[in-house]
Amino acid sequence: MYTLEEINSKITEAIKQVRLNKEPRNLYEPISYILGMGGKRIRPALLLAACNLYSDDIDNAIPASIAVEIFHNFTLVHDDIMDKATMRRGFETIHKRWNDNIAILSGDAMTILAYQYLNQIDKEVLPEVISIFNSFAIGICEGQQMDMDFETLEMVSKEDYLKMIELKTSVLLKGALQIGAVIGGASSDDIELIGEFGRTMGLAFQLQDDLLDTYGKSDVFGKRIGGDIISAKKTMLSIETYHKLDDTAKKEFLELYNRKDIEGNLKIQKVKEYFGMVKVKESIESLINEYFDKAQSSLNQLSVEPGRKIVLSNILSKLIGRES
Repeated sequence: MYTLEEINSKITEAIKQVRLNKEPRNLYEPISYILGMGGKRIRPALLLAACNLYSDDIDNAIPASIAVEIFHNFTLVHDDIMDKATMRRGFETIHKRWNDNIAILSGDAMTILAYQYLNQIDKEVLPEVISIFNSFAIGICEGQQMDMDFETLEMVSKEDYLKMIELKTSVLLKGALQIGAVIGGASSDDIELIGEFGRTMGLAFQLQDDLLDTYGKSDVFGKRIGGDIISAKKTMLSIETYHKLDDTAKKEFLELYNRKDIEGNLKIQKVKEYFGMVKVKESIESLINEYFDKAQSSLNQLSVEPGRKIVLSNILSKLIGRES
């Protein structure tokens, strides 16, 4: 069994081996740039930890873990263009440092590079791995489009929001875990269970992120607290609050939430008053705990010794119990 530190060390070393010193430089340098930013690298770690549940040899899963990490970073490159974001992990985004066209093309190249890494895994499991990979890849695109569509709507339902974050966040965690389990030799029942572990963990993770944006600590969270409120982003907090208010209060809340001509801290304060009025913080904490329990239950049902589940259990606790 590998510890999380040992797994992360393998991932770091493998990413260093990604050869991107090629021409044209403006295609490959941006890829090297974003992969060099670091980040938590949760998804490749989940993949290798899932493989390690069923096999003591995880080296044959490393190419798949790098494929998942490259693909995840590709989604960030294109997300940053769509969001017009200028910073990522404390660095300038690719489209800001270079330009939109270079960022688009480098992102496209990253998807192809991801498939090249997938092609290095055992050919016996490759078809199933490709099927899982393709499923989450299209799911992420669907989730991103839903998120963009939400921007044009006055408000959305709780169910639609949960579906969107499942597609944008959960499917990649689910897919990474399932790919690792397939390579490790898991049964079909366990592949299904570990996928549900990832799906519910991803939902809890994103809801926790929503909560921290308003109620976290700036120095720990790494972003300005209240950023979602200032930008009028639809999150579970704003959606749940809206649906719990009466018709008159709904209108007042929406007018406030969508205002751009109000000082940031004042807007945060006033919006949080509405949040407090309907006890939305407590409601979302309860929902996070519900998904956490479901994730833990799926993990507990896997047909492997409890000791082999420690790394995944610790990742779950760290993600959901985290302050950043």
